[in-house]
Order: sequence, then structure tokens, then C-alpha cells
Amino acid sequence: MQASLNEIDDMIVHEKMQAAMEYQHEAWADGMADGIEPEIIADAAIVLAMRETVRIHGEDKAEALLESLRERILAGEFSPKRTVQ
Repeated sequence: MQASLNEIDDMIVHEKMQAAMEYQHEAWADGMADGIEPEIIADAAIVLAMRETVRIHGEDKAEALLESLRERILAGEFSPKRTVQ
């Protein structure tokens, strides 16, 4: 029973992530339509995300998140040329 509850929790988190990504895509498109360069939109999104992470979890967890992102970048997770198999 516990495994199925964990699976349900994982599915809920996944669905929320998908919805959040859709909101981010919409905000990105709105910014681009208003003539804001993608680099500026990206920088603003990262700054806002880090401020919220520090506010909610503190500086140590924000730093750990940055290190995790660094490792994921180096592993190619965010590369536009990456193919998922």
C-alpha cells in the first residue's frame, strides 16, 4: 500500500511540474512577444527562482540546488541536442 501511495505522490508531483513548465513557457512567450530578449528572460527567471529558493529553504539549500544544477548541466541534461532514449 505504501508503494502505491508513493507512486501516486510521484505522479502528482510530475503533473504539477508539467503544469508549472507550461506556465513558464507561456510567460516566456509573452516576454518574447513584448520584445524582451531571451537572455534577459532567462536571467530574470533564474534570479526569481533563486530568490524564492533562498526565501523558502535558506541559502545552504539554494547553494546545494546550484551545485546539483551544475552537475546536471555538465552531464548534458539541458542540452537542446540531447536525445532521451
